[in-house]
Amino acid sequence: MALTLLPANTPRSFYRGAGRIHRFRGIAAPDDPYYPEDWVGSTTSRFGQAPLGLSVLPDGTLLADAIAERPEWWLGAEHVAAHGPDPTILVKLLDAGERLPLHVHPDRAFADDHLASPYGKTEAWVIVEADPDAAVHLGFARDVPPDELADWVANQRIDEMLAATNQVPIRAGDAVLCPAGLPHAIGAGVLMVEVQEPTDFSVLLEWKGFADGPEGGHLGLGYDLALSCVDRQAWSPRRLGDLSGPRGAHLLPAAADPFFAVERLRPDGGASVLEPAFSVVVVTAGAGRLEAEHEPPLEVRAGHTVLVPHGAGRCTLRGKVQAVRCKPTPR
Repeated sequence: MALTLLPANTPRSFYRGAGRIHRFRGIAAPDDPYYPEDWVGSTTSRFGQAPLGLSVLPDGTLLADAIAERPEWWLGAEHVAAHGPDPTILVKLLDAGERLPLHVHPDRAFADDHLASPYGKTEAWVIVEADPDAAVHLGFARDVPPDELADWVANQRIDEMLAATNQVPIRAGDAVLCPAGLPHAIGAGVLMVEVQEPTDFSVLLEWKGFADGPEGGHLGLGYDLALSCVDRQAWSPRRLGDLSGPRGAHLLPAAADPFFAVERLRPDGGASVLEPAFSVVVVTAGAGRLEAEHEPPLEVRAGHTVLVPHGAGRCTLRGKVQAVRCKPTPR
């Protein structure tokens, strides 16, 4: 298996999309709007719904099985020595056709103690499209006592919860790190590339009006325990500013380095060089050619998602094209 154009992998979700993923990819959209995510190069299943979410390669093989058969070719010897046949990241396209509910993801320590997982769910967003008034809710603007948070959740005091958060405008091209534990909600009118730790762990602070109710919003732990993963401290504008890039071609702040890396590729008619690494490349604009050191080249265009194995060697993206590259980093 060489450089691989991946087909859409859209497990049904509990919130609505607006057809942006299908328009972006140039494929027909379903009549059902509840397909707002595309899990790209995924070896991760939906929480409690395996194998839903796993990526299937064009030859019908599960990506997880292909990696297990040739881990060093896919991931590289150094990565396999540290992590085994685990890519350690999950990449998605996400289309917010409505505001997502306020929710939070546990960190690694909580996941290790209570969910039998070495991974929490720190994530990052690279905005591809955004309506003029698009925004995200990110962290609480003041310290929130545990009893107040528990009351908000139990009684679904949604207006009070949202009023206590920071509302942050976003636009196409922005990149934002969302650390595990930070309450957040993505506003309507956004198409993004999301990279995250390889789990599907979410604690819903808000469920009213969404298909997932209180029974499914606490990861089977009960809300008394689940809410202990929430960062209730105030996030000032300065702290929030530290969650945004860029750092040159590297889009995310240094706090993302233990989890993943995201690069913006803009050859502008020239060339962008990709050092050998397992990665997912999302082509966001234009058209070009992805050339691999050890594999045949691949013609790419906006809407393509490309799986790049470590064994492809050094790659070069050429043409009037723009892309986002997501890859794991050493832990």
